[in-house]
Amino acid sequence: MSYVSKSVVVRARLLAPAFLLMGLAACSGKDETAAPAADAAKPAAATPTAPVAPPAVSSKVQAMGSEELRESASQALRENRMYAPAGDNAIEYYLALRDKTPDDASVKSALTDLLPYTLIAAEQNLAREDFEEGQRLIALIEKVDPKAPALPRLKQGITRGVEVAAQRTTEETDRVKREAEAKTKQLAEQQKLAEQRTREAAAAQQIAAQQPVAAPAAAPAPTPAPAAADTARREAEQRQQQAAAQAAAAARQTAAPTLRPVSTPAPRYPADALRSNTSGEVLVEITVGTDGSVTSARVLRATPARTFDREALSAVKRWRFEPVAAPVTTRRTLAFSPGN
Repeated sequence: MSYVSKSVVVRARLLAPAFLLMGLAACSGKDETAAPAADAAKPAAATPTAPVAPPAVSSKVQAMGSEELRESASQALRENRMYAPAGDNAIEYYLALRDKTPDDASVKSALTDLLPYTLIAAEQNLAREDFEEGQRLIALIEKVDPKAPALPRLKQGITRGVEVAAQRTTEETDRVKREAEAKTKQLAEQQKLAEQRTREAAAAQQIAAQQPVAAPAAAPAPTPAPAAADTARREAEQRQQQAAAQAAAAARQTAAPTLRPVSTPAPRYPADALRSNTSGEVLVEITVGTDGSVTSARVLRATPARTFDREALSAVKRWRFEPVAAPVTTRRTLAFSPGN
């Protein structure tokens, strides 16, 4: 089958998503109008920025010859690799081929047919907060058509997404800080109460020691008050030491640095849970290394048990944050709902 015939078959197979592209273009107009007013209302403080996009077409693909690009593009289409993985997909091969043969109408037609699929994938990655992959797809879209109507909306979406993720992390950090401060206050009150009991026990012991000695003929039996006072004092000292240790741990938790997310992709929904319309949530504890990657993760609580644990751990291990001065351990709750 000739290359032109293959292109015709590809266009026929990919025609349906063109209608979706028209809908995306119609929606973008409203977002572009609302964006300037929203931006004007924001404070001048520094805000998180979207990840820097790599080159739309990898250097390896750009170095390939025309015939090799044609064959690779056809093979990628047969294997349904329309826009991913990076460096080995049909749209990159066709873009490189367009640079080498700018007058080839079949190449331009193939790119037009692939564009709706790439737009859909970009929207899905933004919804999952996988901003790195979303930025790569947006770069592909812009190289195919720099005037694509959906481009401004997609770029604004990725910027807003990063800001929302950062705000969520800040709110979580503030919540943990407030809880730590409340715990510290409670421990201080407990320590103060323990010290008061220690003073009371010491006073009771002193009073018992100052009691007058009775006449020899009627010597009373030894009183157990000093022994009871010693026991109370030891218990109070132990409580005081425990309160001090807990206060120090809470202070260290309060001083933990703020985590700023770069990429926090959502977990995949288990097929069995989706079929049974099962929802739940998983509380995980993660440790973020100094380079921003998750170095360890474990499940603290899961509802229902052992249904979403694996997907939750798999997702958080792929999260990325901005580098920090020292490793940070924090907790996150991942919700699973069939409707989302």
